[in-house]
Amino acid sequence: MTSPTRAPRTGPASGGAGMSRRLVALLALACAVAVGNLYFPQAIGPLIAAGLDVPADRAALVVTATQLGYTAGMVLLVPLGDRVRHRPLLVTVLSLSGLALLAAGCAPGLPPLAAASALVGLTTVAAQIISPLAAGLVAPDRQGEVLGTLLSGSTAGMLLARTFSGTLGEWLGWRAPYLLAAATALVLAAVMAYAVPSTTPAAPATRRSYLALLAEPVRLLGAEPELRRSCLYQAAVFGGFSAAWTCLALLLTGPVYGYGAEAVGLLALVGAATMVCTPFAGRLVDRRGPGPVNLLSLLGVLAAAAILAAGTLGGTRGLIALTAGTLVLDIALQSGTLANVSRVYALRPDSRGRLTTAYMTCAYLGGTAGSWLGVRAYTAFGWPAVCAFIALLATGALARHLAP
Repeated sequence: MTSPTRAPRTGPASGGAGMSRRLVALLALACAVAVGNLYFPQAIGPLIAAGLDVPADRAALVVTATQLGYTAGMVLLVPLGDRVRHRPLLVTVLSLSGLALLAAGCAPGLPPLAAASALVGLTTVAAQIISPLAAGLVAPDRQGEVLGTLLSGSTAGMLLARTFSGTLGEWLGWRAPYLLAAATALVLAAVMAYAVPSTTPAAPATRRSYLALLAEPVRLLGAEPELRRSCLYQAAVFGGFSAAWTCLALLLTGPVYGYGAEAVGLLALVGAATMVCTPFAGRLVDRRGPGPVNLLSLLGVLAAAAILAAGTLGGTRGLIALTAGTLVLDIALQSGTLANVSRVYALRPDSRGRLTTAYMTCAYLGGTAGSWLGVRAYTAFGWPAVCAFIALLATGALARHLAP
């Protein structure tokens, strides 16, 4: 994607087509909606548990199912971005996502809700289709900056989704966020069908068969050490991030604080600062490369784990610690993501869809494992165990980063 003030004029990377400000805004909105669908269930887990009369740790399976589905979508759908035109692919995944959200909002029990959530995750891959397209439309020395702007849009979706679902869920019940998200996705799909140029890309990057595309990310993982390194960093950081946010809902609505689900959404708003920091991190990647930004990201996760541990204090001091810790964790995640994506996209420009599949699959496997293990740690040992788990993940990735 180009920046809002400069569009590519011609060239093979862009297929000869530039991008208007309106199209940039529309694609950013698509990223926000897609990313938001992955995160809003984190804020309403306790409401789902109460509404369906199941234990809170079982209701957390909805988050895990969504992330597992998203991982499957990375494997099965994102590689098609190197094979087919972007407009029909984006319209299709948004439409299917809207229908899956509708099914989730109407689910009569936890098993069908978990199944529908897996389908939501499977089809919520619009942001990962747009991201390789954006990288192909900008000069390499501005790629970090542009991807940072795009990531800011995704961050806005993530933050607003948590706030919207927590607040709306308290007012109208846990089904309301799903139904409104379904309507939003379906309307956006209809708009994209007319607004996105049908000529993007002008020609597919590959004409390999679908089965060959599915096998390619595994081959790339074996062939590219820098891809494996970025996958390790992102899986570790995102695992800690997912553990923190999945268990925060349990902590804030539990006996230590006794708040409602809207508190999780309001706490998520502090991450709005990442929308300012992310473009700066992108420019830092452009100037210094991804390595220094990765180092800062991993150190930030360690600092966040230490700060979050004070959340067990409860009261005002505990809330201050949770607020500061989640802010540091959000900034660390977004900065590390920019560094990793910039490193990955520089490897093979003609294979960005398949590189994205390899990278994001590893990232979301880490996130899924983080959510599951985080809930187990919280149930068995409480919030300090979750913080220790986050620190352990960051330490492992930091050891790899500092190794010769």
